[in-house]
Amino acid sequence: MENNFLITTGGSGGHVIPATILYDHLSKKANLLITTDKRGSKYLNKDFYLFEIIDTPKLNNIIFLPPNLIKVFFLIFKSLFLLKKKKIKKIISTGGYMSLPVILAAKFLGLKIFLLEPNQVLGRGNKFFLQSCAKIFCYSKEIKNFPEKFKDKMVIINPLVKKSIYEANLSLKKRDKFNLLIVGGSQGADIFDKKLKDSIKNISKDFPIKIIQQTSEKNILLLKNFYFKNNIENIIFSFTKKFTQIIQQADLCITRAGASTLAELSVLNTPFIAVPLPTSKDNHQFENANFYKDNNCCWLIEQKYFEKEIENFFIDIFKKKNDYLSKKENLKKLNHQNTWSNNNQKILKAINKQSIAN
Repeated sequence: MENNFLITTGGSGGHVIPATILYDHLSKKANLLITTDKRGSKYLNKDFYLFEIIDTPKLNNIIFLPPNLIKVFFLIFKSLFLLKKKKIKKIISTGGYMSLPVILAAKFLGLKIFLLEPNQVLGRGNKFFLQSCAKIFCYSKEIKNFPEKFKDKMVIINPLVKKSIYEANLSLKKRDKFNLLIVGGSQGADIFDKKLKDSIKNISKDFPIKIIQQTSEKNILLLKNFYFKNNIENIIFSFTKKFTQIIQQADLCITRAGASTLAELSVLNTPFIAVPLPTSKDNHQFENANFYKDNNCCWLIEQKYFEKEIENFFIDIFKKKNDYLSKKENLKKLNHQNTWSNNNQKILKAINKQSIAN
C-alpha cells in the first residue's frame, strides 16, 4: 500500500467516528491525514489524529447558494494544493457534503478514491461519487438506493467500532439491579428526557433498576432530581470519553439509531430498543435499526408511537426474559468472527488489491 493516505470526513459523529476508526486501522501501514469541517473537528483529538480543516458550506439554501458555490470552488483549489503538498496517493471519504471539494480535487489529480457507507441507505454524497470510486466499503449487501450496476464495487466489512470495544471485558458481574442505558446520540434526544420518566418510575416499583442516561447539559439537574425523588439509582451525564466503559455496564439500551452506536452495542452483546430519529436524512436511522430488527437482535419503536408503547415494551422485557435472552444470543451469532483483526484484513486487502491492479 502506498504510504500517503487521506481520509475526508466532517459534520456529525456518524461521519467522523468511522473516519477515526479507519485512521486506526491504517495507521501502521500509511502516513495519514484527515480533512474535516469545523463541526467535525470537535470529535478529533489533535494528540492522536493529524487533521486539516476544509470547512465546506452546505449547498441546500438557495439564498446563500452563489457565495457558497464560490467558497466550494476556492476549497477545491485549497484541496488540490493540500493533496499535492502531502503527496497523497489515495483517499477515503466517509460521505456527506463536507467531502465534496477534496473528492473533486482527487478526481482531477487522478487519485484512487474509496468510499465508506456506514448506513443502510446510500448517502447522496456517496451516490454522486460512486462511478468515480475504486471500491465502497459497506456493512451489508442490502443497502437501500444502491444502483445495481455498481454492486461489484461493494466490499462488505463488519461495522466499524473502536478497538477498545473489541478489547472490552465482557465477563458478566452479578448485579443486584438491572442497568438501563439511555443514549440520545450526537444530535440529542429530548424525547427520552421528557417521555421516559413516568414509565421508568412505574417499572421501578416492581423491578430494581439503575438508570445510566446521556442527556444535554441543561437537563442533567432536572433528571437527577427526578430520579432522586423517586429513589431510583442513577448516573446522568452529557459527554464522557469513557463511553465504552459506560456501555459495558448496560443490560439494555434505549437509543437513537446512529450506525456507530448500534455497532458498538452489537459487538458488546447489549440488546437495545432503537428509536430512529425521524428527521434523519433519507430515513437512514430507521433502516439502520431495521437491519438489526430483521436479525432479531433489537426492538424498534418509531418515535410517533414511543410514548404510547415504551412502558409495554419494558413490561414484556422484564417479565418475559426469553425474548431478551434470545436477542443477546442473536447478537452473538451476528458478530461471529467479527474481530478487529478480521476487519483490518478486509480493509487492507481491498486497498492493496486496487494498488496491484493499477
